[in-house]
Amino acid sequence: MEYKRFPLGALWTNGYLFWDDETRDAFFIDPGGKTKDVTKFLSAHDLNLKMVLLTHGHIDHIAGVHEFVPFVGDNIYIGKNDAAMLKNPSHQLQALLGVNCNGLDEFKTVEEGRVIEFPGYKIKVMETPGHTEGSVCYLIEDKNGHKILVSGDTLFAQSVGRTDLEGGDSLKLENSLRRLAELSDGLHVLPGHGPDTSIGEERELNPYWPR
Repeated sequence: MEYKRFPLGALWTNGYLFWDDETRDAFFIDPGGKTKDVTKFLSAHDLNLKMVLLTHGHIDHIAGVHEFVPFVGDNIYIGKNDAAMLKNPSHQLQALLGVNCNGLDEFKTVEEGRVIEFPGYKIKVMETPGHTEGSVCYLIEDKNGHKILVSGDTLFAQSVGRTDLEGGDSLKLENSLRRLAELSDGLHVLPGHGPDTSIGEERELNPYWPR
């Protein structure tokens, strides 16, 4: 599986670039700030950005999405229950982080169980509300059968996303973690902030993990 992490924006949000080594087609998850380093990498490695996926609608995960529109058009995906946040980004969070981000009108929504077919990959959508109402995780499988979970701000290494911001709900987050607990221990997890982890590590070490 070919991917690279790019910490972007005021909160160093983890953005992830995935690509297929044969077609050179690529997709990006959560452009949270200026994307200059990403576009340089795309050019240097002859990659063609075709799609953007968003784990949720908070400003620190969508602030750079406009810079990718010339590459991907409306091939920008967000959970259906966070669509309003992408159309009208939170002014409160923009002021808090000192960023400006206009809303998008042209994009697509995803929901539970949707499988997005992409060259070399199958991307399954898991609705995991709690951090926001429309938070999703992406379970990504490459052509060799390797799987990885991009968890956004639902799950971090030994922590979870906060629930006191727009759309947050601690009970829903707990239920979403119970869903993730059904995944295999060996599944590698790429969170929205901080270091990589695995389902097994979180089952053992995360104080918020359902028991």
